[in-house]
Amino acid sequence: MRSIVDHAHALDSGLAAIRKQYDVPSAFAPSVLTAADVAAKRAPTDHVDRTDWPFVTLDPAASTDLDQAFTIDRVGDDLLLHYAIADVAWFVSDGDVLDTEAWQRGNTLYLPDGKAGLYPPVLAEGAASLLPDGPRPAVVFHVRLSPAGLATLDGAERAIIRSRAKLAYDSVKPADLPADFDEFARRVTAAADARGAGALSPPEQAVERRDGGYRLEFRPRLASEEKNAALSLATNLAVADAMFRAGVGLFRVMDGPDERAVRRLRHTAQAFGLAWGRDESLESFSRRLDLSRPADEAFAMAVRRAGGGADYVAFEAGVTPWHAAMAATYAHVTAPLRRLADRYVVQTTLALANGREVSEQVRAALPKLPATMDRAEAIASRIDRAIIDLAEAVTMQGRVGEIFNAVVVDDDEDATRIQLCDFAVVAKVQARGVRPGDEMRVKLSAVDVVARSVEFQRVS
Repeated sequence: MRSIVDHAHALDSGLAAIRKQYDVPSAFAPSVLTAADVAAKRAPTDHVDRTDWPFVTLDPAASTDLDQAFTIDRVGDDLLLHYAIADVAWFVSDGDVLDTEAWQRGNTLYLPDGKAGLYPPVLAEGAASLLPDGPRPAVVFHVRLSPAGLATLDGAERAIIRSRAKLAYDSVKPADLPADFDEFARRVTAAADARGAGALSPPEQAVERRDGGYRLEFRPRLASEEKNAALSLATNLAVADAMFRAGVGLFRVMDGPDERAVRRLRHTAQAFGLAWGRDESLESFSRRLDLSRPADEAFAMAVRRAGGGADYVAFEAGVTPWHAAMAATYAHVTAPLRRLADRYVVQTTLALANGREVSEQVRAALPKLPATMDRAEAIASRIDRAIIDLAEAVTMQGRVGEIFNAVVVDDDEDATRIQLCDFAVVAKVQARGVRPGDEMRVKLSAVDVVARSVEFQRVS
């Protein structure tokens, strides 16, 4: 992890250029802000009182748009997760100005110098956020988890909750969490292994603002973050199952690596010296990776690049929506403050769990959401890539002609992908006769901060 030396503030100006290039919203229109102020004052009337339940939240320390709070009970051998999700639909009505704006945005965009929210802060970081400064309306999903890790939806209700604590990934202690938090995560992980779900999450290249500056780093997921993700995973699986059985809903689907990609991955594993059995599946092999070892980590990153991207699809009779990485039918329901689609999945599930018809407005929205969400996700992905490219260029500026140690992380027909050993920089070079895991020395030959590009040449 290194701070980015940027005396000329090229990163700030570059981020401004990215915002302009991708039309990142800088503010909400006055009419939207006025509507949000009015909506924030809407008193809950359809909610049961659950303020005596010991809900807590667990997020990055700086987060204020808190979608989820949770508590866990034990019922015989089962665990019962009470997962409170921000009740965005209580504040936002179909067709109002807040809804119209949300459809234009699709999701919250996160940039190192600030986010462009899906909803105005008075809602997303105030009245609708599950902060511990007062009661909040929520939709509580009751998710039953068997000893084998099978998650089923046990009910859903609108409720008033009061979070007892805003916990952070990097400082949370076991005593802060429900007694069965670790056991819940263990069961979910065991069930994922049993059904052949995909690999561990490798560290992600990220640019973060800290201490008045920026850092470019590979950020591994903390253990608390992985365990917290198990709560969302169980809920998303239980909701997807309930919607699929009811024949209505919105799902996430993803293809796995095709045969050609798997063959290339086998060559990559061999080059890294990893023992992948001839008859062992990619999923089984991936679950044996240890991301504390550089070769395993690099292979996990190669698997991520080899797989297809995820898409949204509405329910279609006769078609089973399948998410290869989850090895299951899967949905997104746990982040309605940050993703437009989740608001509709929450409403769909709330109706189904209580024996009601899904409203005409929600049913009409479901088939329209895939195009909107895919567009929003594509923009977010391009912005993320541009930010990384910018940060790499700023990190390398003033170093043209210097030589760096690097490791080969992938090799294809076009170029060799390398990672610098002392900087969180990934680039391509022209090289022959190399394999993933090989060390090499490269010279920085060109940097263009405006174009967000760096070029290296192999030295040895």
